[in-house]
Amino acid sequence: MNPDRIEAAITPQTTAIMPVHCYGHPCDVDKIQKIADNYNLRVIYDAAHAFGVRDDGGSILRHGDLSVLSFHATKVFNTFEGGAIICPDAKTKQRIDHLKNFGFVNETTVVAPGINGKMSEINAALGLLQLKRIDGILLKRREIDELYRQLLEGIPGIQCLSDAGEKVANYAYFPILVKDPYPVSRDELYERLKSAGVFARRYFYPLISDFPMYRGLHTAQKSNLPVASEAAEKVICLPMHPGLTNEQIHHVVQVVIGCEG
Repeated sequence: MNPDRIEAAITPQTTAIMPVHCYGHPCDVDKIQKIADNYNLRVIYDAAHAFGVRDDGGSILRHGDLSVLSFHATKVFNTFEGGAIICPDAKTKQRIDHLKNFGFVNETTVVAPGINGKMSEINAALGLLQLKRIDGILLKRREIDELYRQLLEGIPGIQCLSDAGEKVANYAYFPILVKDPYPVSRDELYERLKSAGVFARRYFYPLISDFPMYRGLHTAQKSNLPVASEAAEKVICLPMHPGLTNEQIHHVVQVVIGCEG
Protein backbone atom coordinates (compact mmCIF):
# COMPACT_ATOMS: atom_id res chain seq x y z
CA MET A 1 0.00 0.00 0.00
CA ASN A 2 1.35 3.39 -1.03
CA PRO A 3 0.85 5.73 1.97
CA ASP A 4 0.84 8.73 -0.37
CA ARG A 5 -2.41 7.47 -1.94
CA ILE A 6 -4.32 6.63 1.25
CA GLU A 7 -5.79 10.04 2.11
CA ALA A 8 -7.38 10.40 -1.32
CA ALA A 9 -9.28 7.14 -0.72
CA ILE A 10 -10.68 8.08 2.70
CA THR A 11 -14.40 8.89 2.80
CA PRO A 12 -16.81 9.67 5.67
CA GLN A 13 -17.67 5.94 5.67
CA THR A 14 -14.06 4.83 6.18
CA THR A 15 -13.46 3.20 9.55
CA ALA A 16 -10.12 1.41 9.07
CA ILE A 17 -7.03 1.13 6.90
CA MET A 18 -6.18 -2.47 5.94
CA PRO A 19 -2.63 -2.71 4.52
CA VAL A 20 -0.85 -5.92 3.52
CA HIS A 21 2.74 -6.85 4.39
CA CYS A 22 3.04 -8.41 0.93
CA TYR A 23 5.52 -11.28 0.37
CA GLY A 24 6.83 -10.55 3.86
CA HIS A 25 7.96 -7.04 2.91
CA PRO A 26 6.74 -4.65 5.64
CA CYS A 27 4.56 -1.65 4.86
CA ASP A 28 5.62 1.88 5.75
CA VAL A 29 4.01 1.48 9.15
CA ASP A 30 4.97 4.91 10.50
CA LYS A 31 3.35 6.85 7.64
CA ILE A 32 0.25 4.67 7.75
CA GLN A 33 -0.16 5.14 11.50
CA LYS A 34 0.23 8.91 11.19
CA ILE A 35 -2.61 9.04 8.66
CA ALA A 36 -4.77 6.77 10.82
CA ASP A 37 -4.20 9.00 13.83
CA ASN A 38 -5.07 12.14 11.84
CA TYR A 39 -8.39 10.65 10.71
CA ASN A 40 -9.14 8.62 13.85
CA LEU A 41 -9.05 5.33 11.92
CA ARG A 42 -8.10 1.82 12.98
CA VAL A 43 -5.23 -0.02 11.27
CA ILE A 44 -5.68 -3.75 10.68
CA TYR A 45 -2.69 -5.40 9.03
CA ASP A 46 -2.97 -8.41 6.78
CA ALA A 47 0.21 -10.05 8.04
CA ALA A 48 -0.44 -13.44 6.42
CA HIS A 49 3.05 -13.39 4.87
CA ALA A 50 4.83 -11.65 7.75
CA PHE A 51 5.72 -14.25 10.38
CA GLY A 52 9.17 -13.37 11.73
CA VAL A 53 9.40 -10.03 9.91
CA ARG A 54 11.02 -7.28 11.94
CA ASP A 55 11.92 -3.61 11.79
CA ASP A 56 14.38 -1.61 13.87
CA GLY A 57 12.08 -1.70 16.91
CA GLY A 58 11.25 -5.40 16.87
CA SER A 59 8.44 -7.48 15.43
CA ILE A 60 6.44 -5.84 12.64
CA LEU A 61 3.35 -7.37 14.26
CA ARG A 62 3.37 -4.81 17.08
CA HIS A 63 2.11 -2.10 14.73
CA GLY A 64 -1.50 -1.15 14.17
CA ASP A 65 -4.58 -2.20 16.12
CA LEU A 66 -4.51 -5.80 14.89
CA SER A 67 -2.21 -7.98 12.79
CA VAL A 68 -3.64 -11.16 11.28
CA LEU A 69 -1.29 -14.04 10.49
CA SER A 70 -1.82 -17.11 8.33
CA PHE A 71 -0.34 -20.48 9.27
CA HIS A 72 -1.46 -22.16 6.04
CA ALA A 73 0.81 -24.86 4.63
CA THR A 74 2.29 -22.44 2.07
CA LYS A 75 3.60 -20.05 4.74
CA VAL A 76 7.04 -19.75 6.37
CA PHE A 77 5.60 -20.99 9.66
CA ASN A 78 2.69 -23.37 9.22
CA THR A 79 0.30 -25.57 11.13
CA PHE A 80 -1.24 -26.95 7.89
CA GLU A 81 -4.27 -24.75 8.58
CA GLY A 82 -4.78 -21.99 11.10
CA GLY A 83 -3.55 -18.55 11.98
CA ALA A 84 -3.31 -15.96 14.71
CA ILE A 85 -4.52 -12.48 15.52
CA ILE A 86 -2.04 -10.24 17.31
CA CYS A 87 -3.78 -7.63 19.45
CA PRO A 88 -2.47 -5.01 21.89
CA ASP A 89 -4.62 -5.50 24.99
CA ALA A 90 -6.53 -8.04 27.07
CA LYS A 91 -9.94 -6.54 26.34
CA THR A 92 -9.51 -6.96 22.57
CA LYS A 93 -8.22 -10.50 23.05
CA GLN A 94 -11.26 -11.39 25.16
CA ARG A 95 -13.56 -10.16 22.40
CA ILE A 96 -11.65 -12.21 19.80
CA ASP A 97 -11.77 -15.28 22.07
CA HIS A 98 -15.54 -14.96 22.26
CA LEU A 99 -15.90 -14.53 18.51
CA LYS A 100 -13.77 -17.58 17.66
CA ASN A 101 -15.61 -19.93 20.03
CA PHE A 102 -19.34 -19.45 19.39
CA GLY A 103 -19.48 -16.61 21.93
CA PHE A 104 -18.84 -19.00 24.84
CA VAL A 105 -17.40 -17.61 28.06
CA ASN A 106 -17.61 -20.93 29.87
CA GLU A 107 -19.50 -24.21 29.66
CA THR A 108 -22.91 -22.61 30.19
CA THR A 109 -22.57 -18.93 29.32
CA VAL A 110 -22.79 -17.40 25.84
CA VAL A 111 -22.37 -13.63 25.54
CA ALA A 112 -22.30 -12.97 21.78
CA PRO A 113 -22.69 -14.57 18.35
CA GLY A 114 -19.53 -16.27 17.18
CA ILE A 115 -17.94 -18.76 14.82
CA ASN A 116 -15.95 -21.96 15.13
CA GLY A 117 -12.54 -20.34 14.61
CA LYS A 118 -10.43 -22.38 17.01
CA MET A 119 -7.18 -24.08 16.10
CA SER A 120 -7.15 -27.81 16.76
CA GLU A 121 -4.66 -29.37 19.17
CA ILE A 122 -3.06 -31.31 16.31
CA ASN A 123 -2.46 -28.13 14.32
CA ALA A 124 -1.05 -26.39 17.41
CA ALA A 125 1.27 -29.32 18.11
CA LEU A 126 2.65 -29.12 14.58
CA GLY A 127 3.25 -25.40 15.10
CA LEU A 128 5.18 -25.99 18.30
CA LEU A 129 7.44 -28.44 16.47
CA GLN A 130 7.96 -25.90 13.67
CA LEU A 131 9.01 -23.25 16.17
CA LYS A 132 11.94 -25.41 17.26
CA ARG A 133 13.33 -25.27 13.71
CA ILE A 134 12.27 -21.79 12.60
CA ASP A 135 15.70 -20.12 12.81
CA GLY A 136 17.22 -22.75 10.53
CA ILE A 137 14.24 -22.50 8.17
CA LEU A 138 14.66 -18.73 7.84
CA LEU A 139 18.39 -19.10 7.23
CA LYS A 140 17.84 -21.70 4.50
CA ARG A 141 15.24 -19.49 2.82
CA ARG A 142 17.70 -16.59 2.79
CA GLU A 143 20.33 -18.81 1.14
CA ILE A 144 17.83 -19.89 -1.53
CA ASP A 145 16.85 -16.26 -2.14
CA GLU A 146 20.51 -15.31 -2.59
CA LEU A 147 21.13 -18.14 -5.07
CA TYR A 148 18.05 -17.27 -7.13
CA ARG A 149 19.16 -13.64 -7.34
CA GLN A 150 22.67 -14.64 -8.37
CA LEU A 151 21.48 -17.00 -11.12
CA LEU A 152 18.75 -14.69 -12.48
CA GLU A 153 20.91 -11.57 -12.58
CA GLY A 154 21.27 -10.13 -16.06
CA ILE A 155 18.39 -11.98 -17.73
CA PRO A 156 16.66 -9.30 -19.83
CA GLY A 157 13.05 -8.75 -18.78
CA ILE A 158 13.29 -10.70 -15.51
CA GLN A 159 13.13 -8.41 -12.49
CA CYS A 160 13.54 -9.57 -8.91
CA LEU A 161 11.87 -7.54 -6.18
CA SER A 162 14.22 -5.55 -3.99
CA ASP A 163 15.76 -7.49 -1.11
CA ALA A 164 14.36 -6.19 2.18
CA GLY A 165 17.43 -7.55 3.98
CA GLU A 166 17.91 -10.42 6.40
CA LYS A 167 17.13 -8.29 9.48
CA VAL A 168 13.70 -7.48 8.02
CA ALA A 169 12.59 -10.13 5.55
CA ASN A 170 11.46 -13.70 6.16
CA TYR A 171 11.97 -14.78 2.51
CA ALA A 172 8.44 -16.14 2.39
CA TYR A 173 8.24 -16.06 -1.42
CA PHE A 174 10.45 -15.45 -4.43
CA PRO A 175 8.38 -13.33 -6.84
CA ILE A 176 9.77 -12.10 -10.14
CA LEU A 177 8.29 -9.69 -12.67
CA VAL A 178 8.20 -10.82 -16.31
CA LYS A 179 8.54 -7.70 -18.46
CA ASP A 180 9.81 -6.56 -21.85
CA PRO A 181 12.17 -7.52 -23.42
CA TYR A 182 11.68 -11.06 -22.07
CA PRO A 183 10.64 -13.03 -25.17
CA VAL A 184 7.53 -14.79 -23.77
CA SER A 185 4.63 -13.68 -21.59
CA ARG A 186 4.34 -14.42 -17.92
CA ASP A 187 1.61 -16.96 -18.64
CA GLU A 188 3.71 -18.75 -21.24
CA LEU A 189 6.63 -18.91 -18.82
CA TYR A 190 4.24 -20.37 -16.24
CA GLU A 191 3.18 -23.10 -18.69
CA ARG A 192 6.79 -23.90 -19.67
CA LEU A 193 7.78 -24.19 -16.02
CA LYS A 194 4.82 -26.51 -15.38
CA SER A 195 5.77 -28.67 -18.38
CA ALA A 196 9.27 -28.98 -16.88
CA GLY A 197 7.86 -30.14 -13.54
CA VAL A 198 8.25 -26.77 -11.87
CA PHE A 199 5.09 -25.59 -10.15
CA ALA A 200 5.32 -21.82 -9.89
CA ARG A 201 2.39 -19.57 -9.03
CA ARG A 202 0.94 -16.50 -10.71
CA TYR A 203 0.40 -14.74 -7.42
CA PHE A 204 -2.68 -12.52 -6.97
CA TYR A 205 -3.97 -13.81 -10.30
CA PRO A 206 -6.73 -13.42 -11.14
CA LEU A 207 -7.52 -10.36 -9.06
CA ILE A 208 -10.50 -10.65 -6.74
CA SER A 209 -11.94 -7.66 -8.61
CA ASP A 210 -12.12 -9.85 -11.74
CA PHE A 211 -14.45 -12.39 -10.11
CA PRO A 212 -18.11 -12.28 -11.26
CA MET A 213 -19.46 -11.23 -7.85
CA TYR A 214 -17.22 -8.15 -7.70
CA ARG A 215 -16.33 -7.02 -11.19
CA GLY A 216 -19.50 -4.98 -11.61
CA LEU A 217 -18.48 -2.65 -8.78
CA HIS A 218 -17.13 0.76 -9.73
CA THR A 219 -14.15 0.22 -7.42
CA ALA A 220 -13.28 -3.00 -9.29
CA GLN A 221 -12.56 -1.26 -12.60
CA LYS A 222 -8.99 -1.73 -13.80
CA SER A 223 -8.59 2.03 -14.15
CA ASN A 224 -8.93 2.21 -10.35
CA LEU A 225 -6.41 -0.62 -9.81
CA PRO A 226 -3.45 0.09 -12.11
CA VAL A 227 -0.73 -1.27 -9.81
CA ALA A 228 -2.64 -4.40 -8.81
CA SER A 229 -3.60 -5.06 -12.44
CA GLU A 230 0.00 -4.81 -13.60
CA ALA A 231 1.20 -7.09 -10.82
CA ALA A 232 -1.48 -9.67 -11.64
CA GLU A 233 -0.24 -9.77 -15.24
CA LYS A 234 3.51 -9.86 -14.56
CA VAL A 235 4.22 -11.57 -11.22
CA ILE A 236 5.19 -15.21 -10.94
CA CYS A 237 6.47 -16.77 -7.73
CA LEU A 238 9.20 -19.35 -8.20
CA PRO A 239 9.35 -22.35 -5.84
CA MET A 240 10.55 -21.34 -2.37
CA HIS A 241 10.77 -23.73 0.56
CA PRO A 242 13.63 -24.88 2.81
CA GLY A 243 13.73 -28.32 1.20
CA LEU A 244 14.84 -26.99 -2.18
CA THR A 245 18.24 -28.25 -3.29
CA ASN A 246 20.75 -26.25 -5.30
CA GLU A 247 20.20 -28.68 -8.17
CA GLN A 248 16.48 -27.97 -8.18
CA ILE A 249 17.05 -24.20 -8.09
CA HIS A 250 19.43 -24.46 -11.05
CA HIS A 251 16.78 -26.48 -12.91
CA VAL A 252 14.16 -23.76 -12.30
CA VAL A 253 16.50 -21.05 -13.54
CA GLN A 254 17.51 -23.07 -16.59
CA VAL A 255 13.86 -23.20 -17.65
CA VAL A 256 13.65 -19.41 -17.27
CA ILE A 257 16.86 -18.98 -19.29
CA GLY A 258 15.70 -21.50 -21.91
CA CYS A 259 12.73 -19.32 -22.82
CA GLU A 260 15.18 -16.77 -24.19
CA GLY A 261 16.24 -19.02 -27.00
